[in-house]
Amino acid sequence: MTLQLVIGDKNYSSWSLRAALVVDLAGAQCEELLVRLYQPGSRAQLLRHSPTGKVPVLLTEQGAVWDSLAIAEYLAECYPEAQLWPQERQARALARSICAEMHSGFTALRSHLPMDLARDKALAELPDEAQADINRICAIWADCRERYASSGNYLFGQASIADAFYAPVAARLRSYHVALPTTAAAYVETIYRWPAFQRWYQVALQEVKG
Repeated sequence: MTLQLVIGDKNYSSWSLRAALVVDLAGAQCEELLVRLYQPGSRAQLLRHSPTGKVPVLLTEQGAVWDSLAIAEYLAECYPEAQLWPQERQARALARSICAEMHSGFTALRSHLPMDLARDKALAELPDEAQADINRICAIWADCRERYASSGNYLFGQASIADAFYAPVAARLRSYHVALPTTAAAYVETIYRWPAFQRWYQVALQEVKG
């Protein structure tokens, strides 16, 4: 299968990071096509690949698949042996639920703490609505870890689509020096030790340096 993943700047594009981590989990042979965002010709270039003019978009032999959640589901169907979702039904339902919640929610967190992997500084003041989002995320992580801690260090034991969706949040919390409960802090460490995340992270730092 010939695949190409169109992504934005690795330092800033949380949506691209999600898709790239799922590609890695699938073990798919996939070429990355980087389109620098916020440039005069960025949207025109992206529209050549996706009708939304946004990243990420997965280019397949049959056509384009856009939106990180659609890409994740497509790869889960194409690579069932990779077990991108948890295998137990209730765990899979929970994983899909928290991914959907991340996909459509947490707008205050996104607004006030945009992904910037090179950042290493707290906000002067964390808005209440952003803290509320963080509290909810920490509760999600604590629930998953309480249920599935015996099978590994990720949300459902082994790395899955759920971790790909929450990795950009873990990065935000580290970048902005957010104080976290013990379980959440441990999960952030797990994400930063994830080889696929580390590869993306190191390239992102170089990208910022120019």
